[in-house]
Amino acid sequence: MNEATGAHRTWAPTELVPDRRMRTALGGAAFVIAMTVSAYVAIPVPWSPVPMTLQPMVVLLAGALLGPVTGAAAMASYLAVGVVGAPVFAGGHAGLPWLVGPTGGYLMAFPAAALVVGLVAGRSRRWLPVLLGLLAGLGTIYLGGITQLAVVTGQDPRALLALGVVPFLGGDLIKVALALIIVRRFRKEGLGGS
Repeated sequence: MNEATGAHRTWAPTELVPDRRMRTALGGAAFVIAMTVSAYVAIPVPWSPVPMTLQPMVVLLAGALLGPVTGAAAMASYLAVGVVGAPVFAGGHAGLPWLVGPTGGYLMAFPAAALVVGLVAGRSRRWLPVLLGLLAGLGTIYLGGITQLAVVTGQDPRALLALGVVPFLGGDLIKVALALIIVRRFRKEGLGGS
C-alpha cells in the first residue's frame, strides 16, 4: 500500500465514525441532503410535466451504497421531509399535493427503487450485478412514474412512454453509468454497502 492510499484509508468513514449505527444514520442523512440538492438541478422538459433532475442517480447510489433497507429508509425520509413542507422536491416544491401530481409516482417510487438496487446489486464488487441492480432500480422509478401519469392524465401507454420515459432515457442511462463507476470505486476501496 502506497502512502497516498494509506492516508486515504485513515479518513475512511469506518475509522472516523466507529459506531455502525451512527455511520448508517449519517449515511442516510447525507443521502437526504444529496436528494435535496439533486432536486434543485431541474431542467423542464417542454412536452412533459416531469422535469429532468439528478435525483435518479442519487436514488440508485443510495440503494447501492447504503444497502436495501437503509437506502429505502433514506429515500422515505426524503419524501417525509418534503411532505411536511420543506422545499426539497424539484424546483423547490413541497407538500403532500406534490406527491399526487404528475411527478408523484416517480417520487413515491424512490424508496422501492433504492430497495431494489440494494437487493439486486448486493455487496458485489463485480460490475454486472451492480449494473443489473442500477437498471432494475431505474426501471422501478419509471414504473412508478408512468403508473401515476396514467392515473393523472388518463393517456394510453404509448403516450405515457413518450411523456414519462423516452425524454429521460438517454440522460438516465448516463446517470446509471456514472453511478456504476462511483459504486465500483467505493467498493474497491472497501466503502459502502451495509
